[in-house]
Amino acid sequence: MWQRLSFRTQLFLPLGASLLAALILGGMLLQTFAGGQLAEENEPRQRSTLAIATALNNTLRASDNPRQTLDAFVHSLGTSSDIQFRAAEEGPAPSPKGGLRNLHGVPQWFIELLVIPEMDAASPVIIDGRRVGDLVFLPDLSADLFEKWIGFLALICLVLALMVLTGTIAYVFAGSALRPLRNLGDGLTRIRRGDYATPIPVAGPPEIRQSCEEANSLAATLAQLSADNRNLLHRLVSLQDDERRDLAREMHDELGPLLFSIRAGTIALIEASSPAGNLGNSAQEVLQSVEALQQTNRRILDRLRPLYIEELGLATSVQTLLQNFRKQSPHIGLTATIDPHLNGIDGPLAQTVYRVIQEALTNVLRHAKASNAHVQATAAGETLVIEISDDGGGFPAGNVFGRGLTGMHERVRALSGSLSLLRADDRTYVRCRLPVEATRDASSSG
Repeated sequence: MWQRLSFRTQLFLPLGASLLAALILGGMLLQTFAGGQLAEENEPRQRSTLAIATALNNTLRASDNPRQTLDAFVHSLGTSSDIQFRAAEEGPAPSPKGGLRNLHGVPQWFIELLVIPEMDAASPVIIDGRRVGDLVFLPDLSADLFEKWIGFLALICLVLALMVLTGTIAYVFAGSALRPLRNLGDGLTRIRRGDYATPIPVAGPPEIRQSCEEANSLAATLAQLSADNRNLLHRLVSLQDDERRDLAREMHDELGPLLFSIRAGTIALIEASSPAGNLGNSAQEVLQSVEALQQTNRRILDRLRPLYIEELGLATSVQTLLQNFRKQSPHIGLTATIDPHLNGIDGPLAQTVYRVIQEALTNVLRHAKASNAHVQATAAGETLVIEISDDGGGFPAGNVFGRGLTGMHERVRALSGSLSLLRADDRTYVRCRLPVEATRDASSSG
């Protein structure tokens, strides 16, 4: 549970708990020692009461009219003095706590919280051997309690001020510590996603600064490795295209004339043979096989290298590819949105776009069991977006690229693009994004 809390919460909770504990401890200390302090402050006046009572009894014994002397003494005390005379018939003296109700500015709960000791002192007053009353000490604790209340308020204000001060310092410190950590986390997320160009700001304590510097060094190393990998992939793709071009040229130059020669000889044999003989039927079968071989040869040549991209342009070549697909699979309703500006694209980018569409349509024809498909190829700014969708059965188990799409994925990566598969709304999507500028740079560097 503690580990799930944020750093600020983990920092503020102990601080708040410690300050609250300090406030509670201060209240407990006030409750414990306030009573003793009040008793110590009023002890001298208690002793004075005893001394005055002793002196009064001595005076009354020596007086000719002790009652008159006592009345004069009581009159001299007044009503505001802490020392009062209480006649015997008035009953026992009240407790000092009895007058602590509704003190101005001091709440009753605070008074009840304090342990106020019994500080009343009663000394008997004797005339002619008979107790006529008591000289009692009834201290007024209002000022003392108000002083204790003010001290308690000062303690609360001090604790609150410390809480605000330490909270502010902790908040600022947490912000200054978390900001570099947040920047480091965001930078590592960018690195994980393949963005190595944006550096992580180097800030904060030395430990965090060192981590940021190490992460930036790691990003630079990964950027170099990624560039080397793309260059390697681009060279591999270029070599593969060169091999396909050479193989296509050899098939076209060697196998094509041979098939044409066999076809011409077969036609001549058919024309020279007797219509009633079996030789004509055999020659017709040979002619059909030769024509099938020629079509297969052209299809293989087209897959090895679409030679007409350079002559017709990418958009026209894709349209031709779509027409051939419609002829091969009339049961699949194929619609397309092809940007005519694609004719301005050439080189490895044009070949990759053509290959991605070709491979995706081949998968639709062989594996998807779809009834309709849609091809979209548009140029959005400096990015080419290719999307092929169908209403077939979806991905194979494991949702992984097949051999053909794996090769296309390597081609796309060599051009700093992305190729992804998506299943949504009962349709399967193959989406490819290729940056035009990056592709031009890769083509020029290759």
